[in-house]
Amino acid sequence: MQKPRTPPPPPPSSSSSTFKQKPQPSTVCFFTSHSAKHSIIHLITTKMSKRSLFSGGPLSALCLLSAILFLITISAAGAAAHAEEGVRASGFLVKKEKRTTVVSTEYGEISAARATDNINGSYLLHFFTLDPNSLFLPVILHADMVFYVHTGSGKLSWTEEDELRTTDLIRGDVYRLEEGAVFFLQSNLETTKTERQKLRIHAIFTDPNNGLHEPITGPYSSIRDMVLGFDSKVLQAAFNVPAEVIDEILNGTKPPAIIHGVTKTKKSTSSWEVETQFVRALLRSNVYNYNIFETNKKKKKTSVKLFNLFRESKDFENCNGWSTTVTRKKLSALKGSNIGLFMVNLTTGSMMGPHWNPTATEVAVVLQGRGMVRVVCASVSNETECKNRRFEVEEGDVFVVPRFHPMAQMAFNNGTLVFMGFSSSAKRNHPQYLAGQASVFRTLDRDVLALAFDVSNTTLDQLVGPQKESVILSCVSCAEEELRIVEEEREKERERKEEEAKERERKEEEAKEREKERKREEEEAAKKKEEERQKREEEEAAAAAKKKKEEEEEARREEEERERREEEEAEAAAKEEEERKREEEEAKRKEKEEAARREEEERERREREEKEAKRREEEERQEREEEEAREREQEQEEEEARERRKREKAREREEEERREDEEERRRHQEEEAKRREEEEQGGGGRGGQSEGERAAEEERRREEETKGRNKNKEKGKERKKKEVMNGEQCLSNSSIVAISIL
Repeated sequence: MQKPRTPPPPPPSSSSSTFKQKPQPSTVCFFTSHSAKHSIIHLITTKMSKRSLFSGGPLSALCLLSAILFLITISAAGAAAHAEEGVRASGFLVKKEKRTTVVSTEYGEISAARATDNINGSYLLHFFTLDPNSLFLPVILHADMVFYVHTGSGKLSWTEEDELRTTDLIRGDVYRLEEGAVFFLQSNLETTKTERQKLRIHAIFTDPNNGLHEPITGPYSSIRDMVLGFDSKVLQAAFNVPAEVIDEILNGTKPPAIIHGVTKTKKSTSSWEVETQFVRALLRSNVYNYNIFETNKKKKKTSVKLFNLFRESKDFENCNGWSTTVTRKKLSALKGSNIGLFMVNLTTGSMMGPHWNPTATEVAVVLQGRGMVRVVCASVSNETECKNRRFEVEEGDVFVVPRFHPMAQMAFNNGTLVFMGFSSSAKRNHPQYLAGQASVFRTLDRDVLALAFDVSNTTLDQLVGPQKESVILSCVSCAEEELRIVEEEREKERERKEEEAKERERKEEEAKEREKERKREEEEAAKKKEEERQKREEEEAAAAAKKKKEEEEEARREEEERERREEEEAEAAAKEEEERKREEEEAKRKEKEEAARREEEERERREREEKEAKRREEEERQEREEEEAREREQEQEEEEARERRKREKAREREEEERREDEEERRRHQEEEAKRREEEEQGGGGRGGQSEGERAAEEERRREEETKGRNKNKEKGKERKKKEVMNGEQCLSNSSIVAISIL
């Protein structure tokens, strides 16, 4: 962090009434990101994703909660943007008392002025005023903000690409913040020897794509509204916190845009710790005491150099005053924009020489003193839209001079005139001066110039040659003369209005006389009309009496004719009534006959349908019986086939057992024969076997044969048992199928 800067010395001036300087430090903080919508969210998520932010996992939720509360608490200041709708454009000049109050609290206020050049659009300026140790809560910019520190001192901090940048502010500093920045300001508690000094900042909000003109979306808006515009469910999922936390946030009260700041008690306290104190003060709670800013103390904050209008060298200075401009070459923050700044200090009885800007429109604010401004129309082709103007300005007034409009600013003999402003410098602007050593006339051909003014070269030399000064010229009593002309014009305007009022009164009197004459003529015409009407009424009455008599005679004849017609109509109606009754009786009779016929047909139809239904039921019953008989025969045949297959299988098994027994007997016989043959052949060598051993051997073989036959019989019985069970199962299934069919 850079060391605090000392306020600049007072600007040089030949008058004792120049700026009075009472410097005192104050604090300003800004947050910036690439996007207006994501700057704060991006900052929180980036910081919390770093390992150095937390010393342990359990603290993560508490840190996130603190960040959310900080985000929501600081965002209330964006409500000032809604008040812009009430800031009306006031033309070339906006007096200080005509400013609109945007924010007003116990600790400061913000006022706004909207000026217009009646050519391209309007220009919006805000005037921030913070009492000592006051905090303007963060808002998000919708436009570029170029500002000038008028009084006081402070600190400016903002983030760029996840880096925190900070610098001190002092009187005379100028800087530009790009759209999407989120910033807040705090004035310092330190005082001067005589009084505490408020932090005053003059700022203009511009559309980056439209020079100095104000943006369509307004200068800034509330972060709190951007966050709380979502439903609680969305916020809970986005921040991954309990529902009660979101409910507490949604139900919280909205703080004012400017609040009381936090006192810095120790000189050794780091900026991170001071910011943490700000957060705790804003939260106004002891529940969330974890410091999310403490863990990154080792990271140095990048400082930024600002341009100071008083400390830097002046572009021009002489005994009549000085002027300086700030372009992108002097202040890198202006790169990428079409904005420049300027300041002019005119001593008593001096004048900024008549000049015009070929590429820049100027929006100026009077910082000190009072003076006169003369603006000449650049064209006389349309005098209703473009008029020469002269007006008096004083401290706090805002005035606009469009490009190509020649102008001159003049200080009165009893004081200086100091003003600063903003210019639209899309490219390098070279003011064109009409008089003095820097006059553009000195570069033009004298003969051509003489023809343009329709004067001789001698007269032209007498016009251009004598002035030895340039830019800022001595002009004693020029402002007073301009003011006298203004007052004369006002007096003439007043007299003109009085003459117009008298003329209106005269015309009104004439109109009244004409109205009286008109009424008299109308009365005479009405009287004449009344006489004619009476005569006409008498004639009409006589004619009406004659006509009435004729009408009565005609009415009598018509009455007789009507009575005759009524009698004839009554007779015809009686006949029609009798005929109608006969027709109704005939119709009723026919309806009864038709109903009887329909009932008879309906009865016959139902009988036919019943017979047909019985016939179909009988046929269906017979078909079911035949189908059941066929199914029973088929089942019987299948059962007989299964019995035959069982008997064949049994015979095959018996035949197989018989063959096996036969094979077993044959095998034993062969073994017996082989054994006897071996005994006969080898009896002498072995000494022979006893009869008892041979008998035992024979008995053993018979037992084995018996066991084998018994085993085969058991297997046969087991197979028969299984076949019987399978047959019974098949028979049961067939019965079930038959029952289902029935």
